[in-house]
Amino acid sequence: MTTTLAKPRPSGADASRVGTARRVYALLIGIAVLALAVLASVMFGSRSTSFGDVLDVWSGDADPYLTTVVESRYPRTALGVLAGVCLAVGGTLMQGITRNPLADPGLLGINAGAAAAVVSATAFLGVSGQAATVWWALPGALIAGLLVYVIGAAGADSGVVRLVLAGAVVSAVLTALVQAIALSHPDAFDSYRYWVVGALGGRDFDVFRSVLPFALIGFTLALLLGPGLNALALGDESASSLGANPMVLRSAGLVAATLLSAAATAAVGPIAFVGLAVPHVVRALVGVDFRMQIAYAAIVGPALLLLADVVGRVVVRPQELMVGVVTAFVGAPVLLFAVRRMRGSA
Repeated sequence: MTTTLAKPRPSGADASRVGTARRVYALLIGIAVLALAVLASVMFGSRSTSFGDVLDVWSGDADPYLTTVVESRYPRTALGVLAGVCLAVGGTLMQGITRNPLADPGLLGINAGAAAAVVSATAFLGVSGQAATVWWALPGALIAGLLVYVIGAAGADSGVVRLVLAGAVVSAVLTALVQAIALSHPDAFDSYRYWVVGALGGRDFDVFRSVLPFALIGFTLALLLGPGLNALALGDESASSLGANPMVLRSAGLVAATLLSAAATAAVGPIAFVGLAVPHVVRALVGVDFRMQIAYAAIVGPALLLLADVVGRVVVRPQELMVGVVTAFVGAPVLLFAVRRMRGSA
C-alpha cells in the first residue's frame, strides 16, 4: 500500500507574494499589449504603412501625403483609448454595484437615451455631423441614466432589482421612440443606422475634447470608490458594519458609471460587450479587489477596443468593418462562457 503525501499549501505570506507577482506580470503584459494596440491603430488602415513609415512621420522625415495618412489615425486612436477606458470601468462598476456578473453600462438605459437624443435632434432640428451629434447624445445618455436612478433607487437590497427593472423599462420606451421616429423620418434613419453600430472612424479631436471632462470626472470617482465597492461586495449589512454607507456608495457608483458610459456612447456610439467582457477578464487576472479591477480595466478595455478596430480595418480592406460589429463577435463567446461558469457554480 503506497501513501501519497499531499503537496503543502503555500503559507499566507507566500500566497500573497504569488498574488502580487501575478498582478505585476499582468500589469506589465497589459501595458505592453496596450502599447502595441496603439501602435497598430496608427499603422494599419485602408492604406498600408510600416513601422518605419510611422517613425519617419514622428521624426518629420516623411512626405506630406504619408504624414497626412498617419496623422488622420490619431483621433480614432485617442477615442479608442478613451472609449475603452470608459466602457470597461463603467462595466466593472455596474457589475460591482448590482452584484450581477452579466451587468453592463447599457443596463442604465444610457445607450437608448443617447440614441433617442440623436434621432430626435436629427429628425426635428436637422442636426448633422459627429461634432454636433455628440452634444445631443451626451445629455440624452445622462438624462436616461438619471431617470433610471430616480425610478429604481432605494437603500435596501431590493433596490438593485428595481434598478434593473427601471433600466429595462426606460430602455424599452426609448427604443420604441427611436424606432417610431427613425421609420417616419428617412434622414434620421440614415444617420441613426451608422451611429447605432458603433465606430471609431469619422470622428476628430473635437469629439474627444467634448467628452473628456465627463470621462475624467467619472474615472476619478470610480478610483475613489474602489475600497467602498469591496465592502459593498460583502453585502449591505457587512458594508454598514465596516463603516460604509451602501446607499451613498451605490449612488456614487451609478453616477460614475453613467458619466463614463455616457461619454463613450456619445463619442463612438453604443459599442457592445466591452463593458461586459472586460470585467470578467480582469477578475480572472487580479481577483475580486475592485481597486485592482478598476485600474486593470483601464488598461485591458482600450487594448481590446483598439485591437478590434484594427481587425475591422484589415479584414475587409480597403473597406472597413465597424468596431461595434467586431466586438460583438468577440464578446458573444465571452458571454456564453460567463453564463456556463455561473451555471457550474450555482
